[in-house]
Amino acid sequence: MERKTEYFKSSDGRTDIYVSVWEPEEEPWAVLQIAHGMVEFIDRYDRFARVLAGQGILVAGSDHLGHGDSVVSKEDWGFFAEEDGNRKVLADLHTLQHRLRDSHPGLPSFLMGHSMGSFLVRQYLHTYPEDSFAGVLILGTGMQPAWLISAGLAMSRLIGFFRGPRYRSPFLDRLTLGGNAKHFPDSRTPLDWLSRDGEIVDLYLADERNRFKFTTRAFTDMFTGIRSLYRKKNLEKMDTRTPVFIASGGDDPVGDMGKAAPLLARKYRELGFGDVTVKSYEGGRHELVNETNREEVDRDILDFIRDKARGQAGPL
Repeated sequence: MERKTEYFKSSDGRTDIYVSVWEPEEEPWAVLQIAHGMVEFIDRYDRFARVLAGQGILVAGSDHLGHGDSVVSKEDWGFFAEEDGNRKVLADLHTLQHRLRDSHPGLPSFLMGHSMGSFLVRQYLHTYPEDSFAGVLILGTGMQPAWLISAGLAMSRLIGFFRGPRYRSPFLDRLTLGGNAKHFPDSRTPLDWLSRDGEIVDLYLADERNRFKFTTRAFTDMFTGIRSLYRKKNLEKMDTRTPVFIASGGDDPVGDMGKAAPLLARKYRELGFGDVTVKSYEGGRHELVNETNREEVDRDILDFIRDKARGQAGPL
């Protein structure tokens, strides 16, 4: 297995987007693109990607605008773009997807998103419905009420109006992330809600690429994107033939402690999706691929990919 890195020019016209590609030793039989979460970076998925690459799957992912190495300077951490940032992040995902399709034509394509990345994957399905997938995987997602998303959007716009697009609001940070720790009152750190594995939490805290706060403009962009998931005209654009795998930890506060995943599955089935798989991991917290039962999660994801790729690529 070999990990390679590359860059491509972002849709913002100024930033080089950082990409990691994990290539199997032999010819791959499927391709998986990963969309990472808020305030992290794609190389945190190295362990997981190596497991899948070891099974013959080519894995790739990019740092979103304002994350990791997809910045002009560290001052850009937590900032997508001056205008239409959410759409630019989606466009960059689209660019990488088609770079992968061009370099590996005919292979079954899969798209996986975690946390903020899960919301981006859900938006991708209605933004680029012409991109057919052998399957999509949605991990650590939420189903917040529409009024709450609209309230967050209004608040981020208001604060941005008075304080500027690059202001980093402690209030907005508490609004989105600050309440997660309350579910674990005896925690060792404020971020124990990420995983039961203390080493994972410590590594996260030690890396400056995980320690920035979102700007008001990035919050506005993110809430704008999530709000699009509540519009019927958008949801009706999705290709309901796409197999969907939804996974959540039973103790994930972002997923309403396990309640969000079945709600999303029901929504997709109501929309006409005929192949929806839901997995809930008892005691699991937010980062499933970094949890103490990560090997079980790896197997379930691999089984889903292998099952959905079979028939498109012949015997696997």
